[in-house]
Amino acid sequence: MVFSSLTFMFVFLPIVLILYYIVPKKFKNLFILISGLIFYAWGEPVYVLIMIVSTLIDYTAGLLIYRFDKSKTIKRICLIVSLLMNLGLLGVFKYSGFIMQNIDIILGTSLYDPNHALPLPIGISFFTFQSMSYTIDMYMGKIKVQKNPISFAAFVTLFPQIVAGPIVRYDDIARELDDRTVNLDCIYEGILKFITGVGKKVLIANNIGMLWTSVKGLEASELSVLTAWLGILAFTLQIYFDFSGYSDMAIGLGKMMGFNFPQNFNYPYQSKSISEFWRRWHITLGAWFKSYVYFPLGGSRKGKGRTVFNLAVVWLLTGIWHGASWNFILWGVLYGLVIIIEKLFLGKVLEKIPDFFSWLYTIILVILGWVLFDTADIPTALGYMGAMFGGGGTLIDNTAMYYLINYGVMFVIGTFACTDIFSRAAEWLKEKMPLLVNYSTPIAKTAIMVLSTAYLADATYNPFLYFNF
Repeated sequence: MVFSSLTFMFVFLPIVLILYYIVPKKFKNLFILISGLIFYAWGEPVYVLIMIVSTLIDYTAGLLIYRFDKSKTIKRICLIVSLLMNLGLLGVFKYSGFIMQNIDIILGTSLYDPNHALPLPIGISFFTFQSMSYTIDMYMGKIKVQKNPISFAAFVTLFPQIVAGPIVRYDDIARELDDRTVNLDCIYEGILKFITGVGKKVLIANNIGMLWTSVKGLEASELSVLTAWLGILAFTLQIYFDFSGYSDMAIGLGKMMGFNFPQNFNYPYQSKSISEFWRRWHITLGAWFKSYVYFPLGGSRKGKGRTVFNLAVVWLLTGIWHGASWNFILWGVLYGLVIIIEKLFLGKVLEKIPDFFSWLYTIILVILGWVLFDTADIPTALGYMGAMFGGGGTLIDNTAMYYLINYGVMFVIGTFACTDIFSRAAEWLKEKMPLLVNYSTPIAKTAIMVLSTAYLADATYNPFLYFNF
């Protein structure tokens, strides 16, 4: 879809930001609402109605919960209606086809017709979770009601993160919805963050992702070990720089508009356990499930057995959230199993062994997980994993050497860039040579933006990966 291209965003954003700064303060939320609906409707002209309906129902549910604060029954009904509506939208648009496919397989029926499948609304998993968070927090008495429908709708349709996160809960920006400050320091900081995200997406994710696209199109049985590893390592870098790049862009845009969105990534590939990895990867999704599923189920307060059950539920739902496929379900279940094992005993072992080995254990499991995440089905994933460990019968071939020569520099850049080495070097330089950093930073960011713009001028369409969720 056109709207998911960076080219459209580059045209849309400057106009929106200029108008946003011009609009009087009392009309800024209305402007956010209108611009957000236009942004979404550009790619989803019909499905924008779903977002509007979702917003209206959750806004009304919040008002009724506030109005009938003393009535547990009415509050519970409002919460149930909100949950059923939001989860129902996900069920119909994201999972109905998958459910019918499996019913057809089991019963031998013909309920599912792929030619008439409902297209998935862009970012539906993000905006439904955001909107739902308001109703749940209202029911639990954690936030104050938002009586202004424009302000609430602005929260849901806030275009920088409307389709691919980070998942911004109402409580994260409640104060800023009513009163926020935009000054030159915020704008400058936001621009730097935005350009970092653009560079991640355009210069690294798009380029290294071409390797994974090429390798994934080959027969797994014909792949050499090195080719298979190069392919999935390319995707490992691509998905990080693609998603964290968009998150940085969203956070930067939010900063330019006076909002402080939560951090979504914290160098996850440096983790030394799977538990740590998921505290650093897609942080806002993990926080959502922790707040609204894990803690309400009892968290870790009710003994080991209940903790294991609660973790299993969370990770089953995490897999399902990412997509309607057995690959995603198995991906979530396996992560849950590993995290449960770490919780029971393995975590203590990982803390005692040398950091390199705990990191190696983590990164190998993460890489294998990405095979499940981005292959068509479980047999395909297993076939690809087989090729990674010699199933193709060849260790190194000419294809592998070709890819290594052509993408070797990108691998080096990507590997260093997904660690905190550059940020630590920048902090050291800032302490030792502050003037150098102050003058060189805008120059470096300008160079990144120029290179990114030049690349986009010739690049083919390449949407953000997480727009699919």
